[in-house]
This record gives sequence, structure tokens and C-alpha cells, in this order.
Amino acid sequence: MVDWEFLLQRKLEAIDRALVSLSPLEINCTLCPRNCRVDRTKEQKGVCQTGSQARVSTALLHFGEEPGLSGSNLPGRARGSGTIFFAGCNLKCLFCQNYQLSWWNEGQLTTDKELAQMMLALQEKGALNINLVSPSHVILPILRALKIAYQEGLRIPIVYNSNGYDSLEVIEKLRGIIDIYLPDLKYYSPELSRKYSAAPDYFEQARLALQEMYCQQPDLILDEKEIVKQGLIIRHLVLPGCQTDSIKVLKWIAENLSTSVGLSLMSQYHPCFRAPAELQREITPEEYREVMQTAIKLGFENLFLQPEPFSPEEHLIPDFRRPTPFHWKK
Repeated sequence: MVDWEFLLQRKLEAIDRALVSLSPLEINCTLCPRNCRVDRTKEQKGVCQTGSQARVSTALLHFGEEPGLSGSNLPGRARGSGTIFFAGCNLKCLFCQNYQLSWWNEGQLTTDKELAQMMLALQEKGALNINLVSPSHVILPILRALKIAYQEGLRIPIVYNSNGYDSLEVIEKLRGIIDIYLPDLKYYSPELSRKYSAAPDYFEQARLALQEMYCQQPDLILDEKEIVKQGLIIRHLVLPGCQTDSIKVLKWIAENLSTSVGLSLMSQYHPCFRAPAELQREITPEEYREVMQTAIKLGFENLFLQPEPFSPEEHLIPDFRRPTPFHWKK
């Protein structure tokens, strides 16, 4: 039986420590590997185009995440992942399907109190967790909002759903706060990460962050209904013609972390936004199958797979200008 009052006190203490150590980084911003060194307390903006407040596009129950997060393996109506989509991004991939948020920064400025109320409202709707999408550049308002939300009754797991381009120093300070890490590991090759995300150091930064995430949450813990309560799930989106790089990503995870971490292999790539010519197509079943079979051969125990590949009507390409950005398949 979890002693929630004891756990709550530990979480609040961890948040206070994180705020004390991370808040100075906002003045000369080094909160992510871009190291823009702008003063965000004076609303100066770097790559992420974000000042001192979070900008939120939408907060909703998401039914398209991995089954252990969205509850799609539950009998009857799934309750969904309580997902908050933040505007702005520190990576800005050319093919981003959420480009309205990551590139165009569309969303509403949100106070810490308003963000906390979004979390509590999602819990009230039956959300299985609070899923923070693109949290890296808004970690300070998130921490301040979490403190408020915990004091007002938030009791469900927190998911850190990032692009993987995270600062090791920041991730270290999140120990005891984040229950479920859900990072991407997009690339192994610096040539690919330079070309598609203008971040040649992506893998070097992401591997350090993921190693720390694994140290904090090494075991994927599910309840009796197979809902994830703690752990690390690494997402990898297979890109057209890039299966060799994908295989290197999988081998690195197996050799440097563990084959017991969650691994979500995504086939849902769809040409979006500024995708260059070689990415102007879906991936083929053969490309996805090659990567999937490698994951199986490597012995990954907690493997989340998608169709080979998604059919066009199954793509969950959102439109964040609509009241309901996703069209959930019945």
C-alpha cells in the first residue's frame, strides 16, 4: 500500500530543490542543449521561442498513445492519457507533424495556476496520467504548476514526453518528480540530426539524458490492468530510407541501457511541413519490418509495435486549430 502523504511530501521537496537549482539557468538560458543564453525572465526568446510562461495549445484525453498509457487495453471505454500539448520546441524537426506548435508557436500563454488547473481537470475526467508533451523548454512553469496541483489533490503519474534533446543537468534534477519518462531517440547519426533537426549533437546529448532517465526509472512497472505507473518507454520513429540508423539506435539501447525498457517502434511517419524530398513518402512495410525484426532479435521484452506501416486513414495527424485536434478512429 502506497503511503501517498509520505510520497507527496517527497515530491514537493524534490520540486522545491529542482526549482532552486534550475531557476538561475533561465536568466542565461541553458535549460536545454541549445544553450541560447537569452534571459527568459525578461521575455527574451531563443530557439524555442518561449519566455518565462508556458504556452499551451490544448489539454485533452488522448486515446492514441501506447496501450499502457492511454488505457486502450482496458475493457470498455478507455479513460485516456491526460495530455497537455505545449507550444514551442527546442528541436524543430523539418518533418514535425505538430508544426503548428513546434514551429509556429500557436497556443495560449498560461499562468502556473491555470496549468495546475488543467492537470486537475484532466484527473477529474478520469485521465490515467498527466502527459506533458514537449516539456523540455517549459520545465520551470511545469514544476511550479505541479507544486500547486499536488497541494490541491493531483494524485496520478506524471509523464515526461520529450523529443530526447534534453539537458543532463535538468533531467538529474527531476529525480523523484517524474514517474514515467517517454523520450524519443530519433537519430544515431549526427549527419541525419544535422540535416533534419539542425542538431548535430542530438545523439550525444540524448544518450546522456536517456541514461539518467534509466537510472531514475529502470523498471517498467504496470498495475494489475497493465497500466504503466513507472518506468522508461523510448520511442523511435522509423524514417523512410533510414532503417540502418534505426538499427543502430536499437543496438545502442540494448547494449547501454537494457532490453527490459519499454521500446515503442513507430511506423506512423507521414510527410509533413518542410520534409525534404527523400522524406516525401510513407515508409514501406519492408523498412518497418527490418527494424522490428532487429528489435525482436535483440530481445526487447516490452515492445510496442504499430501496423506495417500505418494506412493513410490511420494517421493521427492533428490539427491544433480545431476544438478536437485528433480524429479518433471508432
